[in-house]
Amino acid sequence: MFDQQVTFLYVRDLEKSAAFYGEVLGLPLVLDQGSVRIFKTSRSSFLGVGQSNEKWSSTPGGIIVTLVTDDVDGWYERLRFKGVAFDSPPSQNDEFNIYHCFLIDPDGYQVEIQRFGDPTWPKAD
Repeated sequence: MFDQQVTFLYVRDLEKSAAFYGEVLGLPLVLDQGSVRIFKTSRSSFLGVGQSNEKWSSTPGGIIVTLVTDDVDGWYERLRFKGVAFDSPPSQNDEFNIYHCFLIDPDGYQVEIQRFGDPTWPKAD
């Protein structure tokens, strides 16, 4: 089982969408990564709102499901053993201070397995 879950929505207007989720819906902002804002939706789930760009426009509907764990490498090995194909092995992303890897589900949605390196990220209860 994973510790936490984040669903990322890639939007045309980051400021407008961030204001909607933060101010209108009242979701607490837990991490501002510049081009991505992450809001807490429950004890262990989050909503990330990111500025759409060429990199993220290829995902169906602009959605990425992110499964958060401290054991990215372990999940990578277990899933590869089960025949899951990954874009590449886990790697460090210095822009967002995360360690992660991506796979594609049977319907073409991106699934990310990641660990946050930012010490302000709220740990699972």
